[in-house]
Amino acid sequence: MAIGRLDEPSEGLLLLTTDGKLSNYINSSAIEKEYFAQVDGVISSEEVALLENGVELSHKGKKYITQPCEAKLISVPNLPKRQKNIRGDHHGPTSWVSIILKEGRYRQVRKMTAAVGFPTLRLIRVRVGNLRINSMTPGEVKTLENLNRIEEGLQYKFV
Repeated sequence: MAIGRLDEPSEGLLLLTTDGKLSNYINSSAIEKEYFAQVDGVISSEEVALLENGVELSHKGKKYITQPCEAKLISVPNLPKRQKNIRGDHHGPTSWVSIILKEGRYRQVRKMTAAVGFPTLRLIRVRVGNLRINSMTPGEVKTLENLNRIEEGLQYKFV
């Protein structure tokens, strides 16, 4: 089973396991998840601070405020080229931001960036806990063994 979800247009680290307890633990707020988001426009440090402090979102008609998180502007990351083009640079500038969450609600990162006026164009989960995609390529699968920090037999994949 997949641990956590990535919506269809998202990319990045996907963990697979047959251990339901492990899945629940990783999905809990005990484990950080880091995302790189390419947003439409030039996001400022003020908007990034809004992301960090929590923004009001809604899901199925219920409003909530996101938990404080870590967010920062980053330079264009060295990632594999996306298979489907998002849009050309002639449509205007974009920015990249790193967002580290401990919660993970439905399309949360996309909703957060839109709430501060910068829709997400590309979203990549780059880290779950201590596991990073590093130099993995899309479709690559690695099996983790002898883990002290999680559990043996966990697989992860870059999708």
